[in-house]
Amino acid sequence: MVNAHYEPNDGEEKILELFKEGRGTNRPWGRANPMYFRQRTDLDKGQVEYSLSNLAKAGWIVQLNKGGLYEFVEDPRQ
Repeated sequence: MVNAHYEPNDGEEKILELFKEGRGTNRPWGRANPMYFRQRTDLDKGQVEYSLSNLAKAGWIVQLNKGGLYEFVEDPRQ
């Protein structure tokens, strides 16, 4: 269940934008792993893991496997 009252911090916003990148195009979108976020942002490993954990607890993303693949679920602000 998505927590519509959750307010993402700046790091989480960066991650959400990368999850949504390519939406509305023919490019795949909505799935990524922590390394992808570290390579595409100025966030370090701890910041990425913290952000992904918070977004998963809020129901906005889901972890698909123990290897760290995450999938975007919903951004209730849109």
